[in-house]
Amino acid sequence: MDEWLAKTQVKYEEIKNGEQMAKSRVGPVLYEKIFKHYTYKQWKKYPEDLDKSVLARIPCRNNFDTRYFGDKFQVLPKEGYTKFFEHLLDHELLDVHLNTDFFKLRSGIPKGKLVIYTGPVDSYFAGQGFESLEYRSINFHIERYKNYGFYQPNSVVNYPGKEVAFTRIVEYKHFLNQQTPHTVIVKETTTDKGDPYYPVLNERNMELFKKYKKLSDEEKDVHFVGRLANYKYFNMDQAILNALEYFDEQFTTKKGLKKEDYTFVSDSV
Repeated sequence: MDEWLAKTQVKYEEIKNGEQMAKSRVGPVLYEKIFKHYTYKQWKKYPEDLDKSVLARIPCRNNFDTRYFGDKFQVLPKEGYTKFFEHLLDHELLDVHLNTDFFKLRSGIPKGKLVIYTGPVDSYFAGQGFESLEYRSINFHIERYKNYGFYQPNSVVNYPGKEVAFTRIVEYKHFLNQQTPHTVIVKETTTDKGDPYYPVLNERNMELFKKYKKLSDEEKDVHFVGRLANYKYFNMDQAILNALEYFDEQFTTKKGLKKEDYTFVSDSV
């Protein structure tokens, strides 16, 4: 594998975009078969129009490890992420308000009260006259099958070709080894509409974000945390680590921090 990759990888003096990043790692043949059209389905942009970091995230292996990530230890919450978040929110210091628009409440937040904001940064500064940042969302197409066994051999099967509109099929009962004769699958298609999930990292958006970042740095008593507020792609483990490290950095030295001192705001899923 190493010998074949060395022959097929394209060498660049400087990698400037996603296409060059992919070809530098797997060569032109696999780029065409796997990355080119899948990237367009996911981002509505071909790799040449995306930042090199987008394609650098994808692992390239020279072994038979079928896992997506290479971490030695990989786990999921024992009862799934729904229970994980229910336990996180079940705390005496937390009040949860659903279907609540932060921007309708914003003017009523007392001056000097600390706000932790995790929504889209451009929504927060919508009145500043800048263009909007681009995001991608997902439509989940759910299909249920009775007495079917397993629909597919793995939890996630990706479809990189143009033949189908969806990017992947997820069969959730693989994740927690659920024993049932029935199954549920979800086909995912991406869209520009809906809840913002993925920042679209290209030159235009990254330059525009710098303007929003300058505004967020100047905002008093508001902390911008997470994927949407930082316009940065985080995996789940990275998002959790980012929150923990940010708290340690910003708040652990503030002794006696009480519930009435802060407001946590999440403007997205």
